[in-house]
Order: sequence, then C-alpha cells, then structure tokens
Amino acid sequence: MRHIMSPLDFTVEELDQLLDLANDIEANPAKYAHACEGKKIATLFYEPSTRTRLSFEAAMLNLGGSVLGFSSADSSSAAKGESVSDTIRIVSCYADICAMRHPKEGAPLVASMKSSIPVINAGDGGHQHPTQTLTDLLTIRSLKGRLDHITIGLCGDLKFGRTVHSLINALVRYPEVTFVLISPEELRIPDYIREDVLRKNNQKFKEVVRLEDALPELDLLYMTRVQKERFFNEEDYVRMKDFYILDKTKMELAKPDMLVLHPLPRVNEISVEVDDDPRAAYFKQVQYGVYVRMALILTLLEVKVC
Repeated sequence: MRHIMSPLDFTVEELDQLLDLANDIEANPAKYAHACEGKKIATLFYEPSTRTRLSFEAAMLNLGGSVLGFSSADSSSAAKGESVSDTIRIVSCYADICAMRHPKEGAPLVASMKSSIPVINAGDGGHQHPTQTLTDLLTIRSLKGRLDHITIGLCGDLKFGRTVHSLINALVRYPEVTFVLISPEELRIPDYIREDVLRKNNQKFKEVVRLEDALPELDLLYMTRVQKERFFNEEDYVRMKDFYILDKTKMELAKPDMLVLHPLPRVNEISVEVDDDPRAAYFKQVQYGVYVRMALILTLLEVKVC
C-alpha cells in the first residue's frame, strides 16, 4: 500500500508513467468509465475547498466509483475533539482510498501512519499540495510538450503558497529549469526553499519585485493569490493583496507563447480581461486536475485498465 504526501514520493520515471496515464484518460475517457466500480473515495476536508475536493470526487465518479466524506471540520467529529488518527481508522472501514486536506502541516502524514487504505495529501497548511503539483506538471507537459528547458516565473505569495513550494520541489528534478521568483519583500520564498531546494540543487533562480521586469523572459507565469487565511492580521493582508494584478497591458510584455497558470481561486490578481487571451491556461489546468487525480486513484488502488 502506498500513500502520497509529496510530489517527491514519485520518481521522475513514475511521474512520467502517471502523466502518460492521465493523457490516455483524457484521450479515451470511455475506456476508464467503469475502472473503479465498487470502490469508494473518502474526501476528508478539514479546510474549505472547491476545486480540489470536487476534482477528487469528479475523478472517482468518472471512474465509476462512489464518494463519501465531509467538507469542513465543523461537520465532522473533529468538532467533538476526535483526533486525525482515530478519524482515519474509522474511515478505513468505509472507503478504499482517502484524500485529506488539513490546516496543520503533517496531519495527512500522521493519518497515513494509522491508515489501512491509501491516503492522499490534498493540502496541509502552507506545506505541500502534491496533487495540485501533479496537475501543474500535466498542464505544462501537455501544453508545452516538455518539463525541462523552461523559464518559469512564480508570482505573488511565495512565502505561504504551498502550491509554489511543491512545484519548485518537483521541477528542480528536470534539467535546465530557471526560476524567476516574483514577490514583495514580505512574501519572499522561505529560506528552506531557497537554500535546501534551489541552491542545494545548483538551480538557476533570481528574485525580483516587479512583474513587468520578469515577463519578457518567461515561458510560463504561475500566478498566486495573496492568501488572507494565512495572514495574522487584516492590515498586512489589505496592504499586500493588490500588489500584483496581471492585465492586458502587462500581457503585451510577454512572449506570444507564454502560458499563464494559476492554482485558483483567484481574487483580483488576474484581470478577467486576460481570460480570453489564448495564453491563459488556468481553466484548462482545472480540467487536467481531474485527469491526473483519476490517474493517481488508479495507480494507488493498483487498478489496471487494458
């Protein structure tokens, strides 16, 4: 039995196989429509989510399986004080696989140590978000044709953004990836990512404040929102929330084939006028998220489809 806590839980070769499977699901959905009949996924979401939770549920339903779970801690026995360890032991009696989101870093890992079914980390605090990273990698590979020899700009909340941290960890394993880290001083990438991931892997990167300065050199721009729920006070959030806004004028500085990605939800960091630009890939990214989670469920449940 296998759990997924981090994108690094897959080797590069295993990752390629997973992405190949996701592409085959995209091309041949009918082939997989009954692959998980009789199987159930439990979505245990202690923190609000729209895309991730519904994406997991859509993925299992698309595979012919069924879904159970909860969408907030208040609607679970956590409100009565039940531990994550006890909850997963109970859920293991009901379901075949589990996706867990939790505001505390490491909570899904704790669950995996007590679980008798595969556990997927669906986001833990500001730490990891491996299935979003798998979604990002599938989107990049499908639309760009490669995961190497790219220059990617990561813009916005690089301090608390778990999607950014996970994506950097995944992309450093590919050759000739250059990172441009775009953020205000207060939201710079954490030291452990800068030192233990980027510098330790001899990765090319630079840190800039102005989005306009970075845009002309990018193959990909990964926008993120400033996350209100990660701030300790309202004043700091209000000061930072509109620091970056991508609009049509800024897009004119970018390459004709630059892709814009965003893990969503967006607030106002990407103007709606950008949505019609052919380089805007963030809604395609959502669809790729369903395919990659279908592939992940099949892989962890060891379901083979001929």
